Amino acid sequence: MTACDFQPGLEGIPAAQSQVSFVNGQVGKLEYRGVPIEALAEKSNFLETAYLLIWGEFPNADDLEAFQEEITHHRRVKYRIRDMMKCFPESGHPMDALQASAAALGLFYSKRALDDPTYIRQAVVRLLAKIPTMVAAFEHIRKGNDPVRPRDDLSYAANFLYMLNEQEPDPFLSHVFDTCLILHAEHTMNASTFSARVTASTLTDPYAIVASAVGTLAGPLHGGANEEVITMLAEIGSVENVRPFLAEKLATKSKIMGFGHRVYKVKDPRAKILQKLVEKLFARSDNDPSYEIALELEKAVAEKLGGKGIYPNVDFYSGLVYQKLGIPTDLFTPIFAIARVAGWLAHWREQLETNRIYRPSQVYIGEHGLPYIPPEHR
Repeated sequence: MTACDFQPGLEGIPAAQSQVSFVNGQVGKLEYRGVPIEALAEKSNFLETAYLLIWGEFPNADDLEAFQEEITHHRRVKYRIRDMMKCFPESGHPMDALQASAAALGLFYSKRALDDPTYIRQAVVRLLAKIPTMVAAFEHIRKGNDPVRPRDDLSYAANFLYMLNEQEPDPFLSHVFDTCLILHAEHTMNASTFSARVTASTLTDPYAIVASAVGTLAGPLHGGANEEVITMLAEIGSVENVRPFLAEKLATKSKIMGFGHRVYKVKDPRAKILQKLVEKLFARSDNDPSYEIALELEKAVAEKLGGKGIYPNVDFYSGLVYQKLGIPTDLFTPIFAIARVAGWLAHWREQLETNRIYRPSQVYIGEHGLPYIPPEHR
């Protein structure tokens, strides 16, 4: 290998063969198992989509009902995990709490039987069921309150919003949240999915795999960007400040959060769907200027940077949706994780089918043959 072979960030280098999802960044296409994301967002629900991703096909009515019932009955978490979470510092970020809690699940379900379909099914169910419970639990625990118990009579999305606010949500808001989960469930070989597949290739347990992926997702260049978008819109403050703000960012060559994507050279198809949800949510709310600021910023960025393929990505509008759902800003990324567990588990199962441990090479650019220098002569 020569230095010419090196690609920073492995850009454009295939790391796996996969049937889980497909992206065409030139035209803005995203498919899960061959099904366009637009169709899933309009007609499916998150658990059906998760089943499609993980098992590779749509469930029939009986299979879907059984899958939903299994997840419903496994929403509760061990009291020792709740007690552990009570020891976390209140100032800790929820993503750090989630990573630790996801890893801790593996202590309670430590059997590692990767050739046993029953074990794999149980792991899938537990992770999909319990991750939302742990996210909502930490939100209450860090405020000094006991967690809200999940309700078996509520849907996956409605139950999470209920556990978060202890109020049964408006069905419209539950539907919006469910759609957001579908949109964030999977996105080919992104950083956290690559982390999941690398970890999976060692044949460790799925709880460690999800914990490693959560840690990767936590960074502001990956899942944390939607938090930064809300901060940015608040900093701009008004439509009139958009263009001066953008001019300053461009002059200092600073990143504009929520814009640009390693794959998409047009507007992210998920951003288009999320924008429609934002419009519906803001139509029901007061005179919050955030959406108008976002629209003006999108317009201004398109004028200045559209020629470079810089357009809104999934993070630009997702934060506005979550804000209108009453979700605290620092829970945006844990909610991303709730959804992306489906994609991580799909890639885990696929990795097991033809596993080979990841061991990439490197391009060494250091020196050779240097002498050892004793401490007294350094």
